[in-house]
Amino acid sequence: MQALYIVPILAVLILAHELGHFLAARLFGIRVLEFGIGLPPRLFGIRRGGVLYSINAIPLGGFVRVVGEDQATEGPDSLQNKPRWQRAVFFGAGAFMNLVVAFLLMIMLVGFRGEPRFHLYVAEVVPDSPAAAAGWQPGDRLVAVDGQPIHDADRLIQATERNAGRPLRVTIQRGTERIDTIVVPRESPPPGQGRTGIRVLIEPAARLVVESVEPGSAAAQAGLQPGDRLVRIGDYPIEDAGAYSLALQTYAGRTVELVVERAGQTVTLAFATPPAPDSGIPNTGLTLRPTLVMSRVPLWHVPIEAARQTALLLAQMIQGLLMLVRGEASLSDIAGPIGMGQLTSEILQLSPEPVWVTLAHLTALLSINLAILNLIPFPALDGGRLFFVLVEAIRGRRIPPEKEGLIHLVGFAILLLLMFAIAFVDIGRLLSGESLLR
Repeated sequence: MQALYIVPILAVLILAHELGHFLAARLFGIRVLEFGIGLPPRLFGIRRGGVLYSINAIPLGGFVRVVGEDQATEGPDSLQNKPRWQRAVFFGAGAFMNLVVAFLLMIMLVGFRGEPRFHLYVAEVVPDSPAAAAGWQPGDRLVAVDGQPIHDADRLIQATERNAGRPLRVTIQRGTERIDTIVVPRESPPPGQGRTGIRVLIEPAARLVVESVEPGSAAAQAGLQPGDRLVRIGDYPIEDAGAYSLALQTYAGRTVELVVERAGQTVTLAFATPPAPDSGIPNTGLTLRPTLVMSRVPLWHVPIEAARQTALLLAQMIQGLLMLVRGEASLSDIAGPIGMGQLTSEILQLSPEPVWVTLAHLTALLSINLAILNLIPFPALDGGRLFFVLVEAIRGRRIPPEKEGLIHLVGFAILLLLMFAIAFVDIGRLLSGESLLR
């Protein structure tokens, strides 16, 4: 049933998209014939100010019909008779509105929840690299650079770039011990190794609480109970999922001290960690529920942080699209509404966040996705219509509206066929039990 969340999400996003076109039309004096909520067939409508506001049977999004959209129409209120820049704004207004929706959702998330804290771990050290010379080891947590706390890879990269060829003080945490080290980032590193020669693992800070314990497992024999919060395993403070996995690998096959918080009290247990399998992570019989640790954001900084996160999502979506074009991503990763419903259900099952937070993040992501896809220069899409405006500006004269309308009609038919093909793939994925998060 969680998959059905996608229906109101898509309806709201498409409606917001069409609202952008509607507001642009009203701003430039383009006569709007109909603003439809849902898709035809029409159930009923109310006419106000010459505009038919209709309620339609299929509750997915909406549409806007304006005078002169696909044919030559006389009169100053026709889209075809408006200046090029106004037509361009009209066609791009829907995508802009989707970006606004994503930005507003990010403001809500950042304002109410704050921003997540991240921990950086050394996942791999290249032999004979500056990191190896500094004594760094896989599993070390990067805590500070030149005395300044570090919570993201960008700050580490900036610091190593600025100090290329010069000593840089980096504080690492190894178990419960904090160690000050000196690393000299390389000025000309070998390809793929970076200036220090490490691969970094980024983990969000989280409290790990026991959700269930498998009877007869190592966790059950140690006395762990649902509701226990993991505090420490051996020398490793459990402040995120990465530290938990690292501790299990380090103490695999050994009995170690396990500290938990139970009903407000600290309890120390003897935990016999099972031997590590080929995958590297021992099976302890625990199911854990992570709760992310958030940092409050000053009120004045909320819009800035929201804009940064929106821009980051936008860049990731564009990068994903470019990977698809270059053949670096599989076409099987493309999903239509059915696949989006499956994705929504899978994300909700795996996310440690409250449902409303997960849905807000997903809605922002889909809103940006809708904006980008609509700006692709393909006939019938807003990007295709913008492309014709660009061609007109280059040629100095217009393509006849009837011909342009025919091209968009063909493009729309192709899009419908593509939608049916994607729906077929989505249904096949569901029937086979394949996950979109593989």
